[in-house]
This record gives sequence, structure tokens and C-alpha cells, in this order.
Amino acid sequence: MTKISRRTALQLVGAAPVAAAMAWTPAEAEQAHTHAQQARAAAAKQSKSYKPKFFTAHEYATVAVLVDLIIPKDDRSGSATDAGVPEFMDFMMIDQPQRQVAMRGGLALIDRMCEELFAKRFVACSDEQRRHVLDAIAYTTDVPPARTHAVAFFNSFRDLTASGFWTTKMGIADLQYQGNVFLDEWNGCPEEALNKLGVKYS
Repeated sequence: MTKISRRTALQLVGAAPVAAAMAWTPAEAEQAHTHAQQARAAAAKQSKSYKPKFFTAHEYATVAVLVDLIIPKDDRSGSATDAGVPEFMDFMMIDQPQRQVAMRGGLALIDRMCEELFAKRFVACSDEQRRHVLDAIAYTTDVPPARTHAVAFFNSFRDLTASGFWTTKMGIADLQYQGNVFLDEWNGCPEEALNKLGVKYS
């Protein structure tokens, strides 16, 4: 990936409103998940890594690092990459020009911020350096004008990461979703649900 100026990155992100460009429907997400799972399975069957359809190799590596910073592996579930979120995002970009421009520009903008601060791109930064950059764009309150585009992009990216993770089998298990349970009679909130929430009737 060729290094680009901050101005060019801003032009890419600003080509379409980020929130609108990165919006999606449940049907789109479901279709992207289906394609991503099939592609992951096909690659694994051949003992190969998934080859992105839209992202460049550098962009895909950046996405993988970003999503795992947003949803890392813990003692309850795997990480966003374990759940196939980067592949999901890749398929979400296909045939979506506005979404592609917003995504590509946003990733380039994060790289540019890292270059200005640390003289290297995001994936080459240390974990501490990456977190420093993300802390500067993770919140929507009191945003300096110079960071408006980066904040808008990262918030949309974070939403897409969450949607991609918590609609997978792994993500649903992580939520410990119990589903709708039929009750013959209502005696208050079920004990299982109270225990999950860590509360009890007084």
C-alpha cells in the first residue's frame, strides 16, 4: 500500500458521510456472514489463509489488528478474528462503492496518524502506540476539529466489528443469550436470569 498524505486520506473519508456510507441492513450482514464462513472453510480445507476480495494485504492486516483490539480474546470466548470478523468485513465491502471509499479512507487516516506520531504505520506500531492512537479517536465528546473524520470512522468501524462478532455462533455464546423460554405461569424474573445479572429480589 502506498503511503498517502493526511489530506488525501481526509478526502477519501469525506467523499461520503461516514455513518451513511458504513450503514448496513441485517440482510446484508447475514449474506456477508454466509460468504465469509464459506470462504474461511474453503481456505482451511486447502490449508491456506483467507485471501481478501476487497482489502489489500496491508489493509486486511490493519483490520485484523483493529478488530482484535476492539474485541480481544478472553476467558469466555475467542477474539474478533477467531470469529471471522475480518472476512465478514471484506464481504461487506463488495459492490458497495461508498462503503469502500469510507473504509479505505478511514484505514489510511489511522495509518497517517501513526506516521505523524511514530513514523510508522498502524500495524508496525507497538500495542501501547496503537492504543494511544485509538484512545484519541474512540470517543465522540469534545472532539477536536482535526479528529472529526477519524472519530466518525472509528465509531462506525467499531459498530461493524460488534455486529460482525455478536451475530456469529461464538458471539452469541459470549452473550450467554438464553432465548425465549415458555413459562406456564409468571412468578417474577426467572432465577437463571437474576443470577446472570447478579441481582436478587429484596
